[in-house]
Amino acid sequence: MKRSGAILLAVLALAACDDFKPAPAAKGPASAPAATTFKHEISGDLSGYYIPAAPISVDGYRVKALFLGQSADFAAWESGSKSGTFAPVMIEFEKDGAETIRVLPRTYEVTDGRVRFEGTDPRLGNVAFNGALDQGALATARRNLGEEAPVLTGTVRAGGSAFGNQKFRWYGGD
Repeated sequence: MKRSGAILLAVLALAACDDFKPAPAAKGPASAPAATTFKHEISGDLSGYYIPAAPISVDGYRVKALFLGQSADFAAWESGSKSGTFAPVMIEFEKDGAETIRVLPRTYEVTDGRVRFEGTDPRLGNVAFNGALDQGALATARRNLGEEAPVLTGTVRAGGSAFGNQKFRWYGGD
C-alpha cells in the first residue's frame, strides 16, 4: 500500500509541474478508421452485371446483380464525381419483380482478381460483398456474350445474414 501511495503522489507532483508534458502517443499501427476509400486497379474491362447462379434472399429482397462499371466510371467516382443513383460498383436487390434497391458503396476495392464492396441501406442495413474474380472464366463469358459458368465467387452479407460461396455469372447487359 505504501508503494502505490508513493507512486500516486509522484504522478500528482508531476502533473502539478508547469513543465510536465505527457509522453507522445505510441507510434505504430493505429486502429483503422471507418473505411471510406474507393480503389480500383484493373488491367481490362470488367464491366457488366454479375448475376447470382442461385437465389440469394434477404428480408424478402432477392439479389438481382452485382454491377461493375467501366474504367471511366471508376475514375469519375474516385475523383469525386459521385451520383446518388449510380456507382461503378453497386448491388441491386429486387422485391417481387417491382421494387428495386440499389446499394451504392461506402467503400470498394476492385482488382483483376478481387471485388470488395461495402454499403448500407435503410431496409437491409450493412451490405457487403467479398469475392474472387476468375479472369479466364470472365474472358470466356465475354467472348460468348454471357455464359452460365461462374466467373465470380464470394460472400454476400446483408440484413444481418451471410451467404458464403455464392457463384455469379457474367452478363453484359442490353
